[in-house]
Amino acid sequence: MESKAVKLRAIEATPESFEDYGQVIEASPDGEEFGPQDAQLDLSRGIPRFYIMSIQDQPLKFSSITHHASVTQCLGSIGGHDWYLGVARPSIMDPKEVQNGPCGEIVQSKSGHFYVPPAVDDVRVFRISGPKFIKLNLGTWHAGPLFKAETMDFYNLELSNTNVVDHTTHHFIKANEVFFSIDD
Repeated sequence: MESKAVKLRAIEATPESFEDYGQVIEASPDGEEFGPQDAQLDLSRGIPRFYIMSIQDQPLKFSSITHHASVTQCLGSIGGHDWYLGVARPSIMDPKEVQNGPCGEIVQSKSGHFYVPPAVDDVRVFRISGPKFIKLNLGTWHAGPLFKAETMDFYNLELSNTNVVDHTTHHFIKANEVFFSIDD
């Protein structure tokens, strides 16, 4: 079976359109107290890492998607430039559900948790524009940041060892499914 291309139209990331995947955080007045408009973070499973990552050549296409089961990751572009993120809903399985028998294709990650790989039809692409950032819920599948420019800088909040011990990737091409391109 040969892989095929799937074009996805980008959806503007708003608090409402992105709620199944995480949060969109926009500017709030200085001094405003903490509330539901702020990133609801889970950094309890390790040492937080907040850094600026410089990324080059991330065209508007992808064939794999990743999730983190131990942290709510935050991403935003330095300067508020437009960028894109492919996502699918979290699919981490409760160990009790796994013990009660299989429900679909259940996979155990290198880090030990169980999940169901994302379905091609469940993948969406969001455009993040302006001075805002996104917070991904635990286990939200994501591909990117992707962008049109040659290079962009992003701030990233995750754990100090996220990319070593909490990085589960599903390869659509390896599964002879698809690669995605963004239509914007």
